This record gives sequence, structure tokens and C-alpha cells, in this order.
Amino acid sequence: MIRFLFRLAAMVALAVSVIMAVLDATRTVAAAHLVMTPLKTSWNAVSPDTLGAAESFVREKVQPLVWDTAVDWIISQPGFAVFAVLALLLYMIGYKPQRKATRFAAG
Repeated sequence: MIRFLFRLAAMVALAVSVIMAVLDATRTVAAAHLVMTPLKTSWNAVSPDTLGAAESFVREKVQPLVWDTAVDWIISQPGFAVFAVLALLLYMIGYKPQRKATRFAAG
């Protein structure tokens, strides 16, 4: 059941990644030069309150240095790449390897 939830979350993250990649591709064609929108810009356009809440949570509860170094760097990357990597990690966690055929398996 837990593996299913990780694979489902991976599928959702991959869908978001594809949507963001299509948006960037459309903007690239319209602008006639490469456009890769950072996740921070997309997040701020969709819900600036949650971006501010996430930043204040990390700064207050964890450490301001964590936001300034790791989280800020991650959300400054193109959104489709961040969600694609997240989808890959979630899928790797939820991956169920195939059972290997034994010597006496019918086949």
C-alpha cells in the first residue's frame, strides 16, 4: 500500500513536470529564445502566500541557513526539472522489483 502511494505521488509529480515543460516550450516558441521558468516564479504566480509561509516555516523551525543555501537553490531551478527529479525519487522509493524466475518455474 505504501509503495502504491509513492508511485501515485511520482505519477502526479511527473504530470506536473510535463505540464510545466509544455508551458516553457510554448513560451520558448513565442519568445523565439529558450525560456525556462524557475520554480520560485511559478510558485509565486500560483500562490505567493504558501511560498511565504514555507519560507517562514523553514527559517523559524529549521534554520535560516537551510533556506538560504539548499531550498532557495532548489526552487531557483527550472520547475519541470525539479518535479522530474522528484518524480524519479518517488518512483525509486516505490519501485517493486520483479520476482526472479526460479530454476523450477514453468515457462
